[in-house]
Amino acid sequence: MLPDVQGLPDERGVALDEVGIEGLRYPMLIADGQGVKRETVATVDMSVSVGAEVKGAHLSRFVEVLHAWRDQLDQASALSLAEDVRNRLGSSSARVQMSFAYFVERQAPVTGARSFSEYQCTLSVGASDKGTSFLLKVRVPVTSVCPCSKAISDRGAHNQRGYVTIEVEPEPGAQIWFDELIDVAEASGSSPVYALLKRPDERHVTMAGYDNPVFVEDMARHVAVVLRSDVRVTRFRVRVINEESIHNHAAYAQLGWTATTDHRDV
Repeated sequence: MLPDVQGLPDERGVALDEVGIEGLRYPMLIADGQGVKRETVATVDMSVSVGAEVKGAHLSRFVEVLHAWRDQLDQASALSLAEDVRNRLGSSSARVQMSFAYFVERQAPVTGARSFSEYQCTLSVGASDKGTSFLLKVRVPVTSVCPCSKAISDRGAHNQRGYVTIEVEPEPGAQIWFDELIDVAEASGSSPVYALLKRPDERHVTMAGYDNPVFVEDMARHVAVVLRSDVRVTRFRVRVINEESIHNHAAYAQLGWTATTDHRDV
């Protein structure tokens, strides 16, 4: 039998908060709100705590557990994955984070032309003796037209690409889907961003954006109002950034909120 070096005792009396692997790219199937599983490739970080008396963690077990859960990932199974990691490595706590491209099929607003839009999503789960934790994060591109520019200009208004990042912790047992957060983010901007637009669509999007100018402050507050009214949300953080088209800097707004205290963490 080969020696189990990681399983040997350690006499230095130093516990480690996290030991694990990071940057592992792995094919996954992510469940959406329509009962469909989306194929993607995730960048995965996995870790466990290591007690002072234990020399190390068996890193191969991380990939074994991930492989076993790769084709059935939703909120419930992600929590089970973290608990599985904790049990397989005999640890008091485990953490798993997956970041991936999430594609949603969109229709152009006039012609109905179909294409896929890409959104950057992150799923973070933890399991410990004290319970479990779950966090969803999306980064959504939008178009924003400047209200000030529109108000002071004889013709037109400057617009730019913006990004709305939403991080949400659901109530225990509540289900929130990436698709829902993407919809909230897109509704906060002047217009969504599409992969495919024909000329009638481009005309519609341009005029619709002009009719709905928003500052970064407006977008952040819109997201906050929606999420604060959602009883499934325990806490959230939203950050909006505009890559300004006529300035040599970016503009941003952000806020955080926790349901239990109704406290905004700026």
